[in-house]
Amino acid sequence: MKEDFEGVLEETKRQVWPVIEKYLEKLRAFPSFCQIPEKYKGEEEFHRRLVADYPERKGKYLRPTLTLLTASAMGFPREKALLTAAAMQTSEDWILNHDDIEDNSLERRGKSTLFRIYGKELALNAGDGLQVLMWKMLEDNVEELGVKKGLEIMEEFFWMLSRTILGQTVELRWVKEKRMDLEEEDILFILESKTGYYTIGGPMRLGAILGGAEEKQLEAIYRFGKILGRSFQIIDDVLDVTSNFRGLKKQTGNDIYEGKKTLLLVHLFNCLGRKEKERVIKILNKEREEKTEEEVGEVIFLMEKYGSIDYAKEKARQFAREAKVIFEKELGFLREERAREEIRMGIDFIVERDY
Repeated sequence: MKEDFEGVLEETKRQVWPVIEKYLEKLRAFPSFCQIPEKYKGEEEFHRRLVADYPERKGKYLRPTLTLLTASAMGFPREKALLTAAAMQTSEDWILNHDDIEDNSLERRGKSTLFRIYGKELALNAGDGLQVLMWKMLEDNVEELGVKKGLEIMEEFFWMLSRTILGQTVELRWVKEKRMDLEEEDILFILESKTGYYTIGGPMRLGAILGGAEEKQLEAIYRFGKILGRSFQIIDDVLDVTSNFRGLKKQTGNDIYEGKKTLLLVHLFNCLGRKEKERVIKILNKEREEKTEEEVGEVIFLMEKYGSIDYAKEKARQFAREAKVIFEKELGFLREERAREEIRMGIDFIVERDY
C-alpha cells in the first residue's frame, strides 16, 4: 500500500515539476524595459540558481498530490489543476527555506540547508524569490480558471498560509521562551496550525474549490485535515528520532537540537522523575551548537525507556483511524473512485512511511 502511494506521488512529481521549472525560467526572462545588461548576466544566473535550489531538490510532493487527487475526485480536469498544485509545492519550498533559517537547521533533502551554503541573507532572499513566483503562478491561475474561481484559490492560499505562519510564530516563541510546561493540547494547536491545515486540509480544500465544493464540504475537509495532520506530524517527529529518512538525514534528533516541544517530549516529561526531568531540561535549554550527540542520544534513550515513541506511534494510528471515519462518513462527495481510493491509500502512507 505504501509503495503504491509512492507511485502516485511520483506521478504528481512528473506532471507538476515541468510547470514549476517553466516558472523558474522567468527568473531570467525580464521584459524588454528592464532587461539585464550583458555585463550582469552572471549575477542573473547565480540568482536563478539560488532561488531554484530547493525546488530542484524536490520533496515528497504530498501536498500537490492531495490537491490533484481531490480535484479529480470531484470530476475536475487534472490538467487544469496543475498550476494550483505547482503553487502549492512552491509555497512549501519558500516556507522550508525560511524555516531552516529560523530553526538553524543543518540539512534539507539530503544536502546542507541553503543558508549554511550561502549565508542567511542570500538564503532568505532566495525564499522571497520563490514566494514571488508562487504569487505569479496564482495570478496566471486566474486566467486559467476564470476570475471567480481563481480569486477563491488565492483567498484559500491567504488563509492557509496565514494560519501556518501563525503556528510558526507560536512555536518559535515557545522555543525562545524555553517553555517546559506545555501539554498535549498545546502541541495539537501547533499541529493544527502548521500541519493539519497546510499539509492536508489546505491542499485538499484547494482541489475541492477547483471542483466546485460547497462551504459545508470544505469545512468537512478541514476537519479531516486537522485530524490526519496530527498523524502526519507525529510520525514526522517519531522519524526524527528513529530514522535517517532513507539516507537523506545525517543527524538524528533535530527537534531535540532545536529545542522543539513534541508529543514525544510531553509524554516523556509526564513519565520522568525529578532528577531525570531536570537533566532533560538542562539539555534542552542549551543552544543547538552546545548540545552534544551524546546528550541528544540520552534524551532519545529516555523516550525509548519510558515508551514515549510507542505512545506517539499509537496516537498517530489513532488519529489516522479517526480521519478514516470522517473520510468515509463526511467526504462522500469525493466520488471518482480511482482518486478516492488513492486518497484512502494516502492515509495509510502517512502512518506507514519511513521518510
